Amino acid sequence: MTSPAPAPPPRRRRIVGVSTKMYFSAARTKQYVDELLQILSSPSNPSSTTPSLLNNIDIFIIPDHISLTSVISQLQHSRSPIPILPGAQDAFYEDTGAYTGEISPAVLVEVGCRIVELGHAERRRIFCETDADTARKAAAAARNGLIPLICIGERSEADGEAGVRVAVDECRTQVEAVLAALPTTAEVVLAYEPVWAIGAAEPAGAEHVVAVTQAIRGLECVRSREGSTRILYGGSAGPGLFARLKDGVDGLFLGRFAHDPAQFYKTIVEVATA
Repeated sequence: MTSPAPAPPPRRRRIVGVSTKMYFSAARTKQYVDELLQILSSPSNPSSTTPSLLNNIDIFIIPDHISLTSVISQLQHSRSPIPILPGAQDAFYEDTGAYTGEISPAVLVEVGCRIVELGHAERRRIFCETDADTARKAAAAARNGLIPLICIGERSEADGEAGVRVAVDECRTQVEAVLAALPTTAEVVLAYEPVWAIGAAEPAGAEHVVAVTQAIRGLECVRSREGSTRILYGGSAGPGLFARLKDGVDGLFLGRFAHDPAQFYKTIVEVATA
């Protein structure tokens, strides 16, 4: 008697979000979130009358640290039928102590933060953060119940299969360092952001992104995990991109293209329905 075929793995929830970096003032951040919430709850939008349209997607907003608590308050008091996860742009690897100027992951959880961005290329380049630093921060985030969103990516652009190999090799080191520091059951999001594509006029080519992210998905340290491991693409990402990348990624991590709330909403719907 033949054994029944194993059940397919559960579909990973898609995910899309934006970081405002340090572009917005506090007033602009508040206005931005208000406008997005109005769009999400507008009777003219399908997601308002049919919330199930966005049932299988997670949405997050990562403002600057100063604006974070006010954004959390806006989201908590919103009438939008679609929940949004508030996030932070960084956190320290200790919960308490004499660490002047650092951000405690325990305090982030206390005020209602849900996700934290770590290891961004700008943190690595400007502040000399290493893979080991990112791993320690990710471990601190996970032990406090935050979802670590780990930015990974190669520094230099190269074409074809050689470019894919370079990217995968560089990303493997970053991914293995972080996942070795996390419980295998912890939820984690990997944001693949080729450094050379951040702030560029165009995103990385779809064929390159899909090849790299599929290879990352195939790494032993990823395949052997029990917890959810989702992969985003970031790096000049915007509307119209996800459909070309969905064979490799679970969503998009947006930057300046989503600074217009209408474009952010358009991208949310595209990721949810593609």
